[in-house]
Amino acid sequence: MARGPVALTRAQARAIWMRAQRLDETAPFGDGPQATAKAISQLGYLQIDTINVIERCHHHILYSRIPHYRRSDLAHLQSTVKSIFEYWTHALSYVPAEDFAFFVPLMQHYRANPSRWFGSVTTDEVRAMVRRLKTEGPLSIRDIDDDELVEKNHAWASRKPSKRVLQLMFFQGLVVISRREGMVKTYDLAERHFGWAKSPRAATERQGTAYLLDRALRSQGVVSLDSICHLNAPAKKAVLELIEARVKRRQLVEVVIEGAEKIRHWAALEALEQGGLAAAGRVHILSPFDPLIIQRKRLKLFFGYEHVFEAYVPAAKRKYGYFALPVLIDDRVVAAIDLKTDRRAGKLVVQNWTWLEEIGADEQAAITDELDRFERFQLGAQ
Repeated sequence: MARGPVALTRAQARAIWMRAQRLDETAPFGDGPQATAKAISQLGYLQIDTINVIERCHHHILYSRIPHYRRSDLAHLQSTVKSIFEYWTHALSYVPAEDFAFFVPLMQHYRANPSRWFGSVTTDEVRAMVRRLKTEGPLSIRDIDDDELVEKNHAWASRKPSKRVLQLMFFQGLVVISRREGMVKTYDLAERHFGWAKSPRAATERQGTAYLLDRALRSQGVVSLDSICHLNAPAKKAVLELIEARVKRRQLVEVVIEGAEKIRHWAALEALEQGGLAAAGRVHILSPFDPLIIQRKRLKLFFGYEHVFEAYVPAAKRKYGYFALPVLIDDRVVAAIDLKTDRRAGKLVVQNWTWLEEIGADEQAAITDELDRFERFQLGAQ
């Protein structure tokens, strides 16, 4: 007999997603570099962003799940242990090194079809850079001082042609970012960095599809085609075919979420059997790039909260503020706080505070305590 869809309330759906994101516990991964490795593995990838109004989002996301997170732990994994690497997911991200094979097909695409974004980089320039890296070792763009400078063609460009060459080689998988200091990246040949005798073979298309689905199931609990294929619409057809095959094998169950009956969702049975979240008064001040926040339609569906990233919105039209951070108490978004770090004065500045629901004195005190802890993290006191 065919099994029909399982009905979920929004609260049940939130509980599954919060648990998958490991925001249902205080210290789900423990401490130290291994906690950072576990967090990135659970989330699938960790978005990197250059905005530095407060702490950059890759550190902020880890801080939200590792109370005693240290920035050096991430650097240790990237440069010493070499268990993570940077590449493009829906944005530039840290990814477990064990997943490298799933990105090789895209690297091969860039080798066969160099993007116009990199300008007229030639094969000879790439070969010359490979020889230079072999001879001189890892290089940042600051280490290269013999370029003939050119005019910038856009605001983020460099006057050094070598930067375009290294960027293309990065997307082609010929080099990796072996070290990062803020936004300054040091590049090394991929084989030398990882100590490979031979680069990993490309994952097959079928393996890549399974990777997308399994990564989403692990980090989201309840998934939709949009949430699995975030900014990757071409993958949807193959992912849906795999989902339907797993439903037939009863490895996945279709679910219907209250208020979103027209949007198809799926989950594994074990995710549905874990129950709801216990009220604990746990406070999270999340980055606008946090995996729980970045998919705006999904966030609104599950939490009833519509977050707007207003850094690029004219000041007069902003609702929450330039860099507003959603504040959660357990599974409720109760406020959005626009914060800025004044590093010279050594304090965190609240520029705008928007309450989204009324809360009691104890919950307000809990938010204040978390803001104090967040300020200590922002200013480097761990």
